[in-house]
Amino acid sequence: MLKAIRNFFEQNMSPDAAPEDQEHRVRLATAALLVEMMNIDDKVHDAEKQATRQALKDNFNLNDTETEELCRLAEDEVRNATDYYQFTKLIAKHFSQPQKIQVIELLWHVAYADNHLDAYEEHMVRRIADLIYVPHQDYIQTKLKAQKLKQ
Repeated sequence: MLKAIRNFFEQNMSPDAAPEDQEHRVRLATAALLVEMMNIDDKVHDAEKQATRQALKDNFNLNDTETEELCRLAEDEVRNATDYYQFTKLIAKHFSQPQKIQVIELLWHVAYADNHLDAYEEHMVRRIADLIYVPHQDYIQTKLKAQKLKQ
C-alpha cells in the first residue's frame, strides 16, 4: 500500500532505528492513515485537508517539510491502496492503548471535518480500530467526542 510512502520510510527511517526514530516512524504511519481518511470518499474538502494537517502538526510534532512531503506522497498513491496493514502493524506494536485510541479519535476528526460522515469513512475507522485493537467501546466514545466538537 502506498508504495511512495513505503519508499519514504525506507529512505528516511531504518528498521534498526533508535527508539525515538521508531516513534517518529509510527507517527508517520499514523499520518498516512489520516491522509487516506481525507481521501477515502473521493471528495476532498478544504476542511478535511486542514484537519489532517492540523492533526499532524499538533499531535505528532512533525515539521512543515515532513508534513507536506508525507501529504504529497500519500495523495499521489492513495488511489491504489488496498489495505492498511503496513501502517496499522506499526501502530499496534508500538503505541500504547491511549495512543491507539488517540489515533481513532483523530481519524474521526478528519471524517467529521466536512460536517458529513460518509459510509466509507465510518467503515475505515471501524477497520483501523479493529486492526490496532481498539475496543468497540472506545471506538464509540471517540466517535461521540468528535461529533460533539463539530456541533
